[in-house]
Amino acid sequence: MTGTLVLTLGPAITPDDVPVLCERLSTLLRDGGGHAVALDVGVLTAPDVSTLNALARMQLTAGRLGCTLRLRHARAELRALLALTGLDAVLPLAGSGVEHRGQAEQREEALGVEERGEPGDAVS
Repeated sequence: MTGTLVLTLGPAITPDDVPVLCERLSTLLRDGGGHAVALDVGVLTAPDVSTLNALARMQLTAGRLGCTLRLRHARAELRALLALTGLDAVLPLAGSGVEHRGQAEQREEALGVEERGEPGDAVS
């Protein structure tokens, strides 16, 4: 196994970029023989929903390949978006020293949020 591979993202990510980035990550991990990837997000100029979607899907891609993924050089705006959406629990920052264990589904439900069924579902 080799060390950490680095993939730089930005300056912007569009919805059309998501499948391309996931495929690029898959290829990098398979060809590069890495077991960890640092996504350098320091040049992202205006992170948004497309950015979060790409990062989450790339994390899933890495996990499916048995690899780890960490964000490097995340600016305050991206950190705030990650915290706001709860993705900070599954997209760790490089050098943070924090190990996130488990999946997002295992976290406790946020206060004030309730799941609702489909119309017509029985409520007990």
